[in-house]
Amino acid sequence: MAFGTRVTTTTQDYLMPKAVDTVLNSNVYFTRIVGAAKQWTFGDQLKFPIFYQKNNTGGGFTGYDLLDTNAVDTRINLAFDPSFVYKTASIPLTELSVNATAQKVIELAGIELQWASQSLADDLGTQFFGSNAVATKNFLGLTDIVDDGTSVGTYGGQSRATYTTICATKTSSSGSLSLDKMETLHNAVTSGSQAPTIGVCNETVWALYSKLLQPQERINKDTGFVKGMRGGTGFIGLDFKGIPVLKDEKATSGSLYFLNENFLDFYALPFAKAKPVNFTSTIDGNDYSSVKGLGFTWTDWIIPSNQAAVVSHIYFSGQHVSQNPKRQGQLTGIVTV
Repeated sequence: MAFGTRVTTTTQDYLMPKAVDTVLNSNVYFTRIVGAAKQWTFGDQLKFPIFYQKNNTGGGFTGYDLLDTNAVDTRINLAFDPSFVYKTASIPLTELSVNATAQKVIELAGIELQWASQSLADDLGTQFFGSNAVATKNFLGLTDIVDDGTSVGTYGGQSRATYTTICATKTSSSGSLSLDKMETLHNAVTSGSQAPTIGVCNETVWALYSKLLQPQERINKDTGFVKGMRGGTGFIGLDFKGIPVLKDEKATSGSLYFLNENFLDFYALPFAKAKPVNFTSTIDGNDYSSVKGLGFTWTDWIIPSNQAAVVSHIYFSGQHVSQNPKRQGQLTGIVTV
């Protein structure tokens, strides 16, 4: 309602000390993987030697039979280049001057950096489900990793047609989700103790899975932000064969992933002349309470030579990879149960 001057000339407005995010969506997979980032110490490329076939020498023999002494090639290298992305924060010095007065409630420079970092993280969550085959400057995504060669024929510089063991399992659901189809996918990417650690899908597929469960089977699990973490502050997952199935708004529409996080990593490459982003968020309404340790760096504030302003670039660099795509699976085309 509108007040008269008796009120407006005697009462000061109050600004809440936190801003509220009404834009960004959930980013579960990205947060788990990047929250457990490993250091890039590999020079210009990540290289992983992998076995693609058994040693096929040997066999039965007796007496003076000649033994096979030929050397056998059984390994290749998967090689990955780093990717680099950035987001810019910029503030006029006129605005910083006003914000520096005693009436300041929220620090302008701090909240602009926070929002730029969180916006970048939100962009990256989309990239981590996408494909570098489309935009070569992007990070590798699950579209690249969880493929059987039909869409992404080359992975880590190697042909999936030639080296079939670097193919993931990618199966069409033919429209419907069922426990049998989930079981089949889970079995396809499991060997002994090597089994998926999480399932990931968007909210629509997650709700369809929930419909398949009897009320007593709808076991919710608290699952941490960082992979391998259980309990505490985190996400809620429905149980499937002892692992949480998590909902992520970034997940590919109509798909359910079974992922083995023991073979999924983000290798963070520190950016030269930049320093780590390290702050606690003053923004409410999303899951980015802190971006500490997520591999983000920033340039500090830079004053352009011809403008009364400050500019900072937030960088994110490294690569998202799986050393063993064979342990990853995807069920596609899910629209109903």
